[in-house]
Amino acid sequence: MDQSLSNTAVLFVDVINNFDFDGGEDLLAHTNEILPHMKNLRDFAKKEKLPTIYVNDHYGLWQADFNKIIDFCKHQGNKHIIDTMKPDHNDYFLIKPQHSAFFQTPLQSLLSELECNRLIVSGIAGDICILFTAKDAYMYGFDMRVPENCMASEKKEGNDYALYLMRTVMKTDITPFKKA
Repeated sequence: MDQSLSNTAVLFVDVINNFDFDGGEDLLAHTNEILPHMKNLRDFAKKEKLPTIYVNDHYGLWQADFNKIIDFCKHQGNKHIIDTMKPDHNDYFLIKPQHSAFFQTPLQSLLSELECNRLIVSGIAGDICILFTAKDAYMYGFDMRVPENCMASEKKEGNDYALYLMRTVMKTDITPFKKA
């Protein structure tokens, strides 16, 4: 493994999503644009044997069982996203009660146990859940990369502003992910 990847984990935030809310159609369209890049990132993480951690909304189920959340969320419009990005038995899967992947979840403890101090973060919605996750990761002292082509929001302007904040305030690398 590349030395620069040591102590690195890959986080996928809210990639299992039903898109059933105001603005959901826009978020679905923008998620479709980043899907190939997220898949490449996931494949890269597997190839490099990086811990892959999914942190997802619980949709009122309150069970950290990705199959139950998939069953609840999956429909004709998002099936291709879920089928492409669903976790496998080697991945970690956590549920979150609010926007940040760190807030009231065991993520920080898991990362400590895995001895990871570097994160590559991908997912949706960039201007909410990814931004809040990045803010918390920054406050906890993690080095971060949020590839700009692996994050989507309802509105492009909101996505761009979130990336701007992550780059300038949180010193996040937003270089697009390129397939190795």
